[in-house]
Amino acid sequence: MEKRESLWEAYLRRGLSRRSFLKGCVALTSLMGLSTDMFSKVVEAAETKPLPVVIWIHGHECTGCDESFIRSASPLASDLVLTNIALEYDHLLSAACGAPFEAHLDETINKYNGQYILCVEGAVATKDSGIYCMSGGHTFTHLLEKAAKGAAAIIAYGSCAAYGGIQAAKPNPSGSAGISHFVGGKPVVNVPGCPPIPEVMTGVVMHVALFGSLPPLDGDGRPKQFYGNRIHDTCYRRPFFDAGMFAETYDDAGSKAGWCLYKLGCRGPETYNSCGNLRWWQGMSYPIQSGAACIGCSNKNFWDEAPFSDRLPQYGKLGDIDKIGAALGVLTAAGVGAHAVGSIIQKNSRKDLTEEEHEE
Repeated sequence: MEKRESLWEAYLRRGLSRRSFLKGCVALTSLMGLSTDMFSKVVEAAETKPLPVVIWIHGHECTGCDESFIRSASPLASDLVLTNIALEYDHLLSAACGAPFEAHLDETINKYNGQYILCVEGAVATKDSGIYCMSGGHTFTHLLEKAAKGAAAIIAYGSCAAYGGIQAAKPNPSGSAGISHFVGGKPVVNVPGCPPIPEVMTGVVMHVALFGSLPPLDGDGRPKQFYGNRIHDTCYRRPFFDAGMFAETYDDAGSKAGWCLYKLGCRGPETYNSCGNLRWWQGMSYPIQSGAACIGCSNKNFWDEAPFSDRLPQYGKLGDIDKIGAALGVLTAAGVGAHAVGSIIQKNSRKDLTEEEHEE
């Protein structure tokens, strides 16, 4: 890529109108989970900042994250790749291959040292010097360290890159692990999921691209705008959970009526993700809506929590989640009762004080 044009310049080159550009900026503002107050800043960045150079490498994984990414609807993955970013290297999406392709990677790393965004999909295989995952004639460990050294920011796409993934399941014969310990202290945004939601993937890379900084992150390095709520909090079956109406089997009347799937192993109460509000395939559906319990694929070590049909785990002497919930319910009721008594006492005190003032 010789000239790094801005997003606005890319729109002009394609013959698109200013109106289309502003509509695109509105969509990006919403996609990134920003308030409307940030719209002017998004427009300013899209007009002035050059498109970010992106290098996307693949480690120990199934390429499912890339497959999810190309199904993004807002923006379309084609628009993102051809207009919004400058994707210089990707094992799945690039047309080139072989030695010239690897040479182009080295040229890109050197030319844009300290400026490019590194997207990583897949875990790092560490066992036996990393021979279980090779890329371009070298171990993936070698490729990751080389690419991470000059990156301005790193995005770990998928639970494999973030935490190790399914290949890290016990007994983990390949020694697979997340990338954080292999990138030399560079800032990393974790975007877990197996795979992540397409629009979450595009939203994160566009935030880094437009603002040149990481989005607000939680304690696990995940962007808060996409991992700030539990699936349980945004699930349309939540009213059934609150009412104690649960499906007992996948073919009973409760399941057919859309009752809560908690007893069938749903991990929604402990899983942070955007499945309940963004959903998949242009907002059409998500696993719980299609009748399957959440397996918590964006959680650390979810692959070792099988069978997924088991209810949420025991918590030592506290018991299972039902007992904890019942105990909390009793405490809540007691708290509500105490609050009510306190309110009555306070009300009577104010009444007595008012009467005394009137007598005076």
